[in-house]
Amino acid sequence: MNKLVVTLLTALFFMSLLIGAQDVQAQQKGKDAKEGKAVQPMKAQERRLKVAYITRLQHRDREIDDRVKNHLDSMGFEVTLIDQTEPAARANGADLLVISSTVTSQDLEHKYTHIGIPLLTWENDLLDDLRFTGRHKGVDFGEVDGEHYIWIVNAPHPLAAGLPAGINSVYRKDQPMGWGKPGLGAAIIATMPGQPEKAIIFGYEKGATMDYDFIAPARRVMLFLDNRTFPDLKPNGKKLFDAAINWAVGR
Repeated sequence: MNKLVVTLLTALFFMSLLIGAQDVQAQQKGKDAKEGKAVQPMKAQERRLKVAYITRLQHRDREIDDRVKNHLDSMGFEVTLIDQTEPAARANGADLLVISSTVTSQDLEHKYTHIGIPLLTWENDLLDDLRFTGRHKGVDFGEVDGEHYIWIVNAPHPLAAGLPAGINSVYRKDQPMGWGKPGLGAAIIATMPGQPEKAIIFGYEKGATMDYDFIAPARRVMLFLDNRTFPDLKPNGKKLFDAAINWAVGR
């Protein structure tokens, strides 16, 4: 048998092995499909979700916003700090809009009210402008000077972060807490202890009715934080923060 014949036979042998392997792979995919198993195609690495973080870049509490940004980075987000003076279009392309309480509410007012991306804030003075609540400060929204407990009233909701219903401690010591009186379409997660009319964690699904007849353009979330309180969150408080971010962005 000459060398040419040997070479051809060898090539045919390896081709038959390759075809057999492909047949086995195809049969396995067909079996998985029949059994209802997801067939995962090869894909490139998923992109990082983008967060537009609205703040005052020149502010005495900027260091706290930087710590929040670093935490969001650690959660896998790509975060861009945007000054409150910049146009709303700077948030275009973001998957989530976060508005810090370091902003000046009078300067923002309705800038982001109608934006069609999920929005999370802890600036209680913006709740009326964003249509989270009614317009009367001290009645529809406000702040208490010092509290470190919350009352969870909707434990099964993802925004509750798996914490049990009832009293939970979220700060290491008494700190300011923002609150609002949301519209009928809200999912109220937690309130001030003994003050059920003051919701401190609540959210709206896209399409839910917010204040009066305003319809949520995308998910909306309110948290109880203040300018400098993020570092004082206890583990339960951090869980609630992370849950709020993840629920807002839909992951």
